[in-house]
Amino acid sequence: MLRFLKNNWFLFSMILGILLGIAVGFAWPGASALESLGTLFINMMFCVVVPTVFCSISSSIANMNSARRAGKLMVTTVLTFMCTTVIACVFMYVIVRFVPVYTGAPVFEETEATAMKAGDLIVGFFTKPDFSELWSRRSILQLIIAGIFFGFGIQMCGGPRTKLAGLLDELTQVLMKVIKLISYYAPIGFFGFFAALVSAHGADFVSSYARAIILYYVVSFAYMLIFFPIYARFGGGKGAVKVMLRHILKPAAVAFGTCSSVATIPTNMEVSEETGISKEVTDIVLPMGATMNMDGSGMSAIIKVAFLFGMFGKDFASGEAILAIVVATLSSVAMSGIPGGGGTGELVLCSMFFPQQLATVYPIAQAIGDLIDPPATMVNAAGDYVASFIVSRFNDGKDWLHRKLQSPPDSGTRR
Repeated sequence: MLRFLKNNWFLFSMILGILLGIAVGFAWPGASALESLGTLFINMMFCVVVPTVFCSISSSIANMNSARRAGKLMVTTVLTFMCTTVIACVFMYVIVRFVPVYTGAPVFEETEATAMKAGDLIVGFFTKPDFSELWSRRSILQLIIAGIFFGFGIQMCGGPRTKLAGLLDELTQVLMKVIKLISYYAPIGFFGFFAALVSAHGADFVSSYARAIILYYVVSFAYMLIFFPIYARFGGGKGAVKVMLRHILKPAAVAFGTCSSVATIPTNMEVSEETGISKEVTDIVLPMGATMNMDGSGMSAIIKVAFLFGMFGKDFASGEAILAIVVATLSSVAMSGIPGGGGTGELVLCSMFFPQQLATVYPIAQAIGDLIDPPATMVNAAGDYVASFIVSRFNDGKDWLHRKLQSPPDSGTRR
């Protein structure tokens, strides 16, 4: 028992910080003053994670012996994220068809919708007009794309034989150590963050939003319990589910506490290394997953659209569901990496389905998004770790985990 507590003290301290924060938030109306404790942790983490994302993904591509393998890894990663997001959206749609999110009388009249400009949306998601704008947590997806091009540029100049490839690898290791030092402050940050959150929004749990919020919390945990083991078993084979369950609690707790997929990258890298997932896989999957793996965000979008459809007295039929799934996938890109980043995704959804009532429906969707942000981010970020199992299967062979489990603990360095 003592050994178990010693090995998992950090996880328990984070959970304790969250629970104490929730208790203080309910008991003290002025707990919003503690928000600075959480902001301090998140700001420190973001200042280090942003360069870490660039260095890790550039280093991973630059240090691969084959540019072809790097390309295969990226394609497999993107396809994996797309498939799991669609599954998550369909799962949530099935739930809201049987369990109505909004049960009251319609409060708005339906008006004809107008099409939104997809071109501007795509340009804004994947590019920035100025180089300096890349170095921001709000531009993580664009920074990842720049890192990918930079990594392939190094490959064209000699790859792992270049001094720059070695420098990027060393920078990544140093930044990971800095993040580990910052993470010791996490329990205090979680305490302040949740105390302020509950103090500001606690009453909303008994308001008209309660049904949608409770349903999302239940479905998000159900999705993880049902589909994550399936993904792990498919990606890692026999024994993978047990390994995944043993490691997933830590990144899930960090994501739930910080409401940030980007801030969970270091923890995901740590548990992935303990699992035996190759560094080549994690250095690409986890940074990209922080902005492109959107299971939780996709489910969030579906429940918001279902709620708003109910307020307009509209049937959330299959045609609208297909469109909502497509929009949810596109609008969630680059949003999950920052706390509250779903606000832009909500604006996209509202513009698509309710352009004439945007000023009315957007605050409603945003309020729901704020309250379900912790479990949505948890599904997103913990799902990055699970997605690494699938990507490993297609790039390292379906028996990659079996080989790791059969090898001695000190059999060599992780590759």
